[in-house]
This record gives sequence, C-alpha cells and structure tokens, in this order.
Amino acid sequence: MANHNNLGKQGEDLAVEFLLKQGYEILERNFMFQKAEVDIIAKKENVLAVVEVKTRSTNAFGNPQDFLKPKQIQRIVKAVDHYVTSNQLDVEVRFDIVAIVKNQHQFDIEHLENAYYHF
Repeated sequence: MANHNNLGKQGEDLAVEFLLKQGYEILERNFMFQKAEVDIIAKKENVLAVVEVKTRSTNAFGNPQDFLKPKQIQRIVKAVDHYVTSNQLDVEVRFDIVAIVKNQHQFDIEHLENAYYHF
C-alpha cells in the first residue's frame, strides 16, 4: 500500500477513536454509494454526523479541511440522502470534517462540526 494510503487509513482509525471518546456511535465506515465514499457515519443523540476525514503529513500546503472539493461534497450529500432514506432515519444530519496533521510522532486532531452545508 502506498505511504499516503497508509496515512489516510491511520487518520481514519484515529478519527474513529476520537469520535468514540466523544460519545459517538460509529454506524458505518467507508460507506459506498455510486461514486461516493463517506468516511464515517456516526450518531450522537439525534444527530447523524457525516464525517469526512482529511489527513496530511504537514500543513505546509494548507489545512487538511481545505482539500474537500465541491464535487466531492455533492457526492457525499447524495450518498447520505440515500443512506438516511433507505434506513428510514428520522435524524438531524450534520456534515463534519475531522482534520488530522501529523506532527513528528504525534497527530493533531481537529473536529470541525457543520464544516460544510448540503445546498
């Protein structure tokens, strides 16, 4: 597996661990629908948190959260709409980003709630 793939997988694992500690229940990881992949679908109380994980080895070229493109957002929204409808969920949906930057031998994790909107 390429080094950047390892970093991405490690970032997703760290994000899951972080969310669990914050009281979230992880419903799905790497949920696929058509051309979209949703990294994490989690639930806390009556909120469905759709979490995109962005992991970088450095923020020299920008913050991780700055690398989410409009087309990717459209695909995620479509996938989550399908997920909510097919599972007949009655929840508030929130779109979050967990931004992770490797800092030598540790990782800095930032959870951005309501990081983007679906319109």
